[in-house]
Amino acid sequence: MSVDRDHDSPHALISAGTGGGKSTILRTIACQFSHNGAQAHILDFKRISHTWARGIPGVNYCRDIAEIHDALIELGAEGHRRIRLAEQLGDDVLAAEPDRVGPHMVILLEEINATMAQLRRYWEEIRSSDDPKTSPAIDALPEILFMGRQVRLHILLVAQSATARALGGPEMRENFSTRILVRYTLNAWKVLVPEVHAAPKPTRHPGRVQVVLGGTARETQVLNLSEAEAEAEAEARAWAMAGTPGNHHPLTLHKPGTTGDNPPDEESGTTPETAEPAGNEVEQVGLRAAQQELDGMTLAGLCWARRNDPEFPGPAGKEGAEYLYRVDQPRQRARNRPRKAS
Repeated sequence: MSVDRDHDSPHALISAGTGGGKSTILRTIACQFSHNGAQAHILDFKRISHTWARGIPGVNYCRDIAEIHDALIELGAEGHRRIRLAEQLGDDVLAAEPDRVGPHMVILLEEINATMAQLRRYWEEIRSSDDPKTSPAIDALPEILFMGRQVRLHILLVAQSATARALGGPEMRENFSTRILVRYTLNAWKVLVPEVHAAPKPTRHPGRVQVVLGGTARETQVLNLSEAEAEAEAEARAWAMAGTPGNHHPLTLHKPGTTGDNPPDEESGTTPETAEPAGNEVEQVGLRAAQQELDGMTLAGLCWARRNDPEFPGPAGKEGAEYLYRVDQPRQRARNRPRKAS
């Protein structure tokens, strides 16, 4: 089976019990996305599900809940930026040059039930009295799902039980026109695939799944790159890095609060918001390191400002999953930040 990511279905839902091969299915799909030039964001609360992808250029591997929280917010903001850019470019330009809005981005969201629970708990810990009660990261997920194929953001979501609460409402499931079920219960089938009656009997055959697309369920054998796990991971990594040159480029996202509306410059390919002077080497530092040198600024305070303050500087680079800033930017933020009256 094949799915056209530009026309058939921008998102896929994988539902499986323990030992059902969820990580193998995701690895198979994700390395093909990367091979074809997509950038990948792996939101892995389990931390070890996709070790094959660590360190691959064009892959952002988020392993703790703070990184996942920030990544979802920034991906939501990137989606809005792409929508505004698509509106400026017009349908005719997008039909001829769909990559003008940006490269394909695939978002692997592991164990949605546990991740959503942790995001709620994390937001309760860091939110201030002026912040909304609902986590902005949780709000960002349904926004990305609704944006669809035009902005070239694709979610591969994994759940043992894809409940309405985990997805943000029962209507969210309708955004997954591709659904992959393995070792499912009759109740799970009725919830996730109500349009297909007489649920097929699940099989215990390794790698055998039901792929539901266009209201039709088809028993399908999942591609496994190699029998041994270590060899399969090595082959997935090699395949991801051997494809379209676009997947070797560093990830760039517009931070929340910036517009990023201007179409790319025809000659340079950059936008006024992201263009940097050539050859301008500046020392860069992450927020965790910066807060140790800033009097009165905590890491939580810097993260809050990055999410909520439109004047907070955008990242100048990235190392692993951590965004880097020019060394003078956090210091300037510490000097100019709002302070309570004494």
